[in-house]
Amino acid sequence: MSIPSDPIGNPGETRIVGRGSATAEGPGPYVMAASTLEGDKVMSSDGEDVGKIKEIMLDVYTGRIAYAVMSSGGFLGIGDKLLAIPWNALTLDTDRKCFLLSVNADTVKTAPGFDKDQWPAMADPAWANELHGYYGSTPYWDSNMERVETTGVASGTAPTLDERH
Repeated sequence: MSIPSDPIGNPGETRIVGRGSATAEGPGPYVMAASTLEGDKVMSSDGEDVGKIKEIMLDVYTGRIAYAVMSSGGFLGIGDKLLAIPWNALTLDTDRKCFLLSVNADTVKTAPGFDKDQWPAMADPAWANELHGYYGSTPYWDSNMERVETTGVASGTAPTLDERH
C-alpha cells in the first residue's frame, strides 16, 4: 500500500487522505481535538493493524505535534508496549477513520518502545533523532515552520494604554 501525499501538505508534515471534510464530523480533518484521535487504529504500510493512538504529545515551545504514542500488542491494555511515533510518519485516512504508518508491521514489532511507567526523555535531541531515523521521517524541527512569538495580554507583552494611542 502506498501513501499518497496530501495536496495541501508540505514535506515533513502529516498527510491526510480520503474525502476529508466530506466524511469528517465537526471541524475536521484539518483542525481536530486531540481527544477525537485517541483510540484510533494504526495500520502499517503492509495493511496490518499494529496498534491504537494512546496519547498525542505536543512540543509546547513550537506549538506543534511532536509524537503520537501508540499502544501495540497486549490485551485490554495489559502487556502492551508503548511506541513514540513521529507525527509526520503518520497519515490520517478519513475514509477508514484510522492512521496509516509509513513502515511495515515487522518494523513496528521491533521498534524501540517503552513502558507506561517509564517514558523516555522525549525532549532529548539524541533520542528524537534516533527515533526519526528509525521511522525514516524528517524531524519536525527541521521543517520551515519556526516558533511564533506572540504579543498580547497573555504573553505579558501587551502594549500599554499610552502605546496604543
